[in-house]
Amino acid sequence: MVKKKISVASLKNIILGVLLLALGGVIGYRYGQAGPLSAKIPLSQIFNIQTPADKQSLDFSVFWEVWGYLDQTYLDPEKLDAKEMVNGAISGMTAAIGDPYTTYLPPKQNERSAQDLAGAFYGVGIELGYIDETLAVIAPLKGTPAEKAGIQAGDLILHVKDQAKDLDEDTVGWSLNEAVEKIRGKESTQVTLTLLQKNGKDNQYGEAFDVDISRGEIIVESVELEFVEHDNKRVAHLIVSKFGERTADEFNKAVGEILSQGYQLDGILLDLRNNPGGFFDGAIDLASEFFSEGVVVSQKGKFTQQDFKPKGQARLTKFPVLVLVNRGSASASEILAGALRDQLDVKLIGENTFGKGTVQDRRELSNGGGLHVTIARWLLPDGGWIHEEGIPVDIEVKDNRDTQEDEVVLRAIEEL
Repeated sequence: MVKKKISVASLKNIILGVLLLALGGVIGYRYGQAGPLSAKIPLSQIFNIQTPADKQSLDFSVFWEVWGYLDQTYLDPEKLDAKEMVNGAISGMTAAIGDPYTTYLPPKQNERSAQDLAGAFYGVGIELGYIDETLAVIAPLKGTPAEKAGIQAGDLILHVKDQAKDLDEDTVGWSLNEAVEKIRGKESTQVTLTLLQKNGKDNQYGEAFDVDISRGEIIVESVELEFVEHDNKRVAHLIVSKFGERTADEFNKAVGEILSQGYQLDGILLDLRNNPGGFFDGAIDLASEFFSEGVVVSQKGKFTQQDFKPKGQARLTKFPVLVLVNRGSASASEILAGALRDQLDVKLIGENTFGKGTVQDRRELSNGGGLHVTIARWLLPDGGWIHEEGIPVDIEVKDNRDTQEDEVVLRAIEEL
């Protein structure tokens, strides 16, 4: 199918407006606010923007020289997708700053990012990965269409067919992002997966077969609670995997279950391992259940600095607490871990954290894309900035993946 081409003349105004939008710094940031912020900026406003005086000497002639040369001479004109070229130009502009957290997300990527933070999307409910370089099911999520269809951990996904998307492709060479994009879809639409599954007798793959799955809403919980008994102790193992839109409500429910145990518990293991972060104010919400006074985190922006204090009910103050972290603990999870360490002398167990000490402002753009811009540093209650260094642990323990036991949890229970 031949894609519509937009003339260089008509695109020039659009791209130049978008470039000047970012270069002129016209997006207004609200400093000192907790969490990502959003604001729609209509294209009509972009075209009325006057170039700031210090940007008027910028020369875009080479940009248009390259665009025109590609337009006139590139071998396969169908690959000259104007929208993708614009997205690429904006992505390159943010990348040129050299800050990996200041990024532009094209519309599809931005939609997926929003779904991940919301903790809900429409799909089949499969955690994807690779086995011997073949796209595979790491695990079907509990209660999802994939589990109900009999899909099992370790199944190889050879082919995906979706008539509504005009998709009928082998998965060879697919990236994870590409696989997620193609397997997800609208509610109640059908996708067909061609699978290889091991049999239970000799653990060998059988014949390939097709599974038709109707997509449904997939809810990914960010908080899990289990009560563990070990070494004559009973503890609440509280796992927080990210700080999304549902985290506060899920954490509130878990707190209620912990309180219902009363003094039957010897303590709480707050597990933040492999938690990449999320909403800034999510860390403040959770910290507020452990202490009621002092500073949780400070935010130091370009012009202002603000201290954020607890704002919750501090319902978990009577329980001994240990925090589990590793190199996958970043951003908001580091804020929470650092606050509990500095304010309550809580011990950290596991491995040194990732080290992301900056705050991003999240903007929704008029084309459906998203712009994430670093607007501030965040500081621990003791004033420390952990960027690119992480937070060291008090007790270093690594989980041995070759065993069924979780060595970090067992060591933490011993410490309690």
